Amino acid sequence: MSEPARIVNDSPPPARRPPALRLASAPTSKRRLFVDRAARFVVSLGGVAIIASILGILLFIVAEIRPIFASARVAVERRVTVPGADLGAVISDENRTLVIGLSRDGRVVAVRAGTDPKRGAGNGRVELDRPLATPPVPATATEAPMGGRSLAAALADGRIAIVPVGADVTFEGDRRVTVPRLGEPVLLPMDPGGRPLRAFAAQLGEDGSSIAAAQRADGTLSIVRRVVETNAMTGEATGSLLSAEAKLDRPLATMVFDEEQKNLWAGTSDGGLLWWRLDGATPGEPDLASAGRFPVTALAPLIGGRSLVVGQADGSLSVWFPVEQRRGGPRLTRIHDFPPLPGAVVRIAPSARGKSFLAADARGGLGLYASTSERTLWRGASEVSGTVAGLTFSPKSDGAVLAAGSALVEIGIDDPHPELSWRALFGKVWYEGYPEPAYVWQSSSATDDFEPKLSLVPLLVGTLKGTFYSLLLAIPLGVFGAMFLSQFMHPNFKRFLKPMIEIMAALPSVVLGFLAGLWLAPRVEKAVTAIFLMIAILPLAVLLAGWLWQALPRTVRNRFRSGSETALYALALAAGFALCFALAKPFEQLAFGGSFQSWIHAAFGWTYDQRNAVIVGLAMGFAVIPIIFAIAEDAFSNVPRNLVAGSLALGANRWQTVTRVVLPSASPGIFSAIMIGFGRAVGETMIVLMATGNTPILDWNPFNGFRTLSANIAVEIPEAPQGSTLYRTLFLAALLLFLMTFAVNTIAEVVRQRLRARYSQL
Repeated sequence: MSEPARIVNDSPPPARRPPALRLASAPTSKRRLFVDRAARFVVSLGGVAIIASILGILLFIVAEIRPIFASARVAVERRVTVPGADLGAVISDENRTLVIGLSRDGRVVAVRAGTDPKRGAGNGRVELDRPLATPPVPATATEAPMGGRSLAAALADGRIAIVPVGADVTFEGDRRVTVPRLGEPVLLPMDPGGRPLRAFAAQLGEDGSSIAAAQRADGTLSIVRRVVETNAMTGEATGSLLSAEAKLDRPLATMVFDEEQKNLWAGTSDGGLLWWRLDGATPGEPDLASAGRFPVTALAPLIGGRSLVVGQADGSLSVWFPVEQRRGGPRLTRIHDFPPLPGAVVRIAPSARGKSFLAADARGGLGLYASTSERTLWRGASEVSGTVAGLTFSPKSDGAVLAAGSALVEIGIDDPHPELSWRALFGKVWYEGYPEPAYVWQSSSATDDFEPKLSLVPLLVGTLKGTFYSLLLAIPLGVFGAMFLSQFMHPNFKRFLKPMIEIMAALPSVVLGFLAGLWLAPRVEKAVTAIFLMIAILPLAVLLAGWLWQALPRTVRNRFRSGSETALYALALAAGFALCFALAKPFEQLAFGGSFQSWIHAAFGWTYDQRNAVIVGLAMGFAVIPIIFAIAEDAFSNVPRNLVAGSLALGANRWQTVTRVVLPSASPGIFSAIMIGFGRAVGETMIVLMATGNTPILDWNPFNGFRTLSANIAVEIPEAPQGSTLYRTLFLAALLLFLMTFAVNTIAEVVRQRLRARYSQL
């Protein structure tokens, strides 16, 4: 038998693994640890400090804005009783220490109302008591004419008495003393028969002249004007009376003059409004308007004499002013309406410093209102027993005085910004003298009776307008220039051209604005048709140059570095520019009848301003291009080269690779570049300040000027008193800029992250 086969293992024995080498790491030096920790702390502290600074700025802006929309505060400060007086119309000095009023028995009474030592002593002490006429005649009605310089009363014998009143301030040591001033009453005969008058109005002029109007018992309207002439040599003043009469077919309930004695308004018992424009003493024919079916019970013109507050028996309140009609001249028009008071409106007191007014009703209700913003600032009780017979704003508009019988109630008012509301800031408002509601920014005027117009809408539109026209130029040139430089140009050219373009960002914006406003704008005005031709001719010139380059034999093109064709494009652009300027005049004559400016005015109603949105688009686009270019070029250059090489290896040409591989991969960075350019354009100040004319016009016409939020802040903030309405409105504009850039940056970051996630797998 054969032996079983033996299995022999000829493989070599496994080699022994050498023992693992353990490298002993050297301990990190304490100095390096300290430097690393210090650097980490400094970087973290810097980041926290930046966030805290931004939040601090935001909180400061919000704190400055907050008082704009705070509610008005109205509170009773003191009550005074004047024994034996039955007070009607009253006025107050600016410190509300002295109240001068008319009593129903025909007397002028000055009452020391203040009890504060800073305002002088006294608590209802009568400082002056004098009859209006000799012998005394009872008053059937009393009024405090607009201006706060006089009081007027309709006497029972058919005369109207106008008495100049005021207060003089003197100092005894460090104590201020207010002394009443009373002039000689002016008595104007209104009814020869001596009968009581139905309704009356009176006004005292600054030169001593006066005017009165009244409806007699027989319905006749009587107007008497006293004209005062002063001899320039002797200083002697002489007065003469002018009178006029007119028949009325309806009874009047109330009447009032404006401060300049040019307009007379009257309300009727059937809800009608009559308006006379006075020429001398002649009333002429009145304009008639209807306020509704309820009687008009109170009238008061606001400061400036253009707006009229109308109160009616049902408690309704409205503001009217003349509006120019296409035919027939101005017509009294109802503009603003306010929530009605519980009872019939008996007294209206306008503010001497703005378009606010107080209104009291027959049931003891009191309201504070603002005409421009159409706001009800405060509603409450008048705190007097009985019907309010006298109501006046203090000259500083920080308080008011109410009179009823022998009681005087002084109230304090704290409402520094009555003319502002969300509607006044962002909605259409019907301003005095305007034919319709409009968005208007006009923060100042030459007169104290100016109605502030603080709509932020023209500034927002101007900001977006300037940004749009600048990005219209900057985005294509910045993005496509970066694409060409990074993907098509030879690196040797790129090394020189990229710094040259980026250094454009170092040019001060004030220099660009100066050049745009003083050098570029006049030249564009003369060559505006050439610019229109450039929009069509320059792209065609570039395409033609590209076609010629591609038409050259490859052997010829390969002798030049990639990017050398830029010289050909530059020559084509130069030739295109020359052609545009050569064809500008014939093209303007053929297309626009010889004058582009006249053509756009006739065709669209547009005007051509030398400093306009086109100028801003060119100048600000020049400032934004380097930012968009630099960021977009980095985004193109950071696309992995293996993606480009793989696309080319698969047979795609260079253009297909750039548009279908490189551009999607770089899209997050390109979007960030555009958004940063948007933020740069939104916040630009000096260029738009110097190159737009800085006119707050709400118009998308590219040939008009505009004003941006940033430029408006720069122009207005040096002249805005701290804490004023304009001051806080400018801070609101700053908050809008802050929120706009914050929202844009947030949206940009969200979109960028989504684009990065979408194209990260390429």
